[in-house]
Amino acid sequence: MKIATVTLNPAIDQTVRVDNFRTNTVNRGQSMQLQAGGKGVNVASFLTDAGYSAAATGFLGRENVEIFERFFALQQIKDAFVRIPGNTRTGVKIVDQANLQTTDINLPGETPPASAVDTLLQRIEELSASCDWFALAGSLPPGLPATIYATIIDLLKARGKSVALDTSHEALHKGILAGPTLVKPNIDELQQLVGHPLADEVAIEQAARQVLDYGSQLVVISMGEKGAMFVNRESTFIAMPPSVPVKSTVGAGDAMVTGLIVGHIQGLGLPDCARLATAFSMGAITRT
Repeated sequence: MKIATVTLNPAIDQTVRVDNFRTNTVNRGQSMQLQAGGKGVNVASFLTDAGYSAAATGFLGRENVEIFERFFALQQIKDAFVRIPGNTRTGVKIVDQANLQTTDINLPGETPPASAVDTLLQRIEELSASCDWFALAGSLPPGLPATIYATIIDLLKARGKSVALDTSHEALHKGILAGPTLVKPNIDELQQLVGHPLADEVAIEQAARQVLDYGSQLVVISMGEKGAMFVNRESTFIAMPPSVPVKSTVGAGDAMVTGLIVGHIQGLGLPDCARLATAFSMGAITRT
C-alpha cells in the first residue's frame, strides 16, 4: 500500500548539539548537521524505513531544493512536491543531550503563489489514485488560509481516502471540523482547542470525545512523560512508554503518526495500535 504525506511548510533541519546550553552567552557546540525535514517529510521517511511505499508532496523553494531531492532518492520516497520561488526555510534545533533538552527556532517560510496552491491540490488529487492513506502534518506557511487542511481533507474524503492530521492552532481547529480519520494533538494543543485547562485524565478524555463528535475515528493526545491517550468511540487506552535513554525528542511525534497509520493498515485493535505507535515513537527518541 502506498501512503502519501503532505508538508505545506517543510524545513531544512539544522541540528546543533550543545551540551549544557545557556542563553545570553557563548556556547561551544559538539556537532552540527543539516537534514531535509518537516513533519510530513519525517513521516514519509519513517514509512519507508518500515517497508512501506511513500510519496511526499507540499511546497519546496527552488533555491535550496537539492538537499530534499538527495534525501528523497536515498529514502526511496516519491517526490511530488510543488516547487515555488525562493528558499525552503531553515529550522534550528539546539540539542542539549546532557540535560535532555531541545530548543527549536522555527522561521515562517515562503508564501506559496496562488497558482502553486492550485497545482498542489491537483497533485494531491492525482496521488489519491494510488494512495489510500494521507498524512497532513506541520504548520502552515504565511499566506495560506487556516482552512487549507480542511479543504484537502474534504477532497480526500470525497474519494474515500483515510486521513491523519497533525497540526496546531487554527489549522488544527478548522481541520478537525472536516473530520479526518485520526487526529494527534499534544496536550497543549488540545487545551487551546477546547479553550480551557485539562487538569486530569478524565478532562482530557472528555475533550478528546468532543473532537470525535466532528467525525474522526481516533484521537491521540501526546502527554509527554505521562505517555499518550488513545480515544475512539468505543474505548480509551493510555500507553505509558518504558524508561529509556533519550537521545533526542526530534521526530517522536512524527514517528507516532507513522505507527498509527501502520496500525490502521494492519487492522489492529486500539491497544495493539497504541503499543505499535508508542514503539515507533520510542525508536525515534532512542536513536542518534
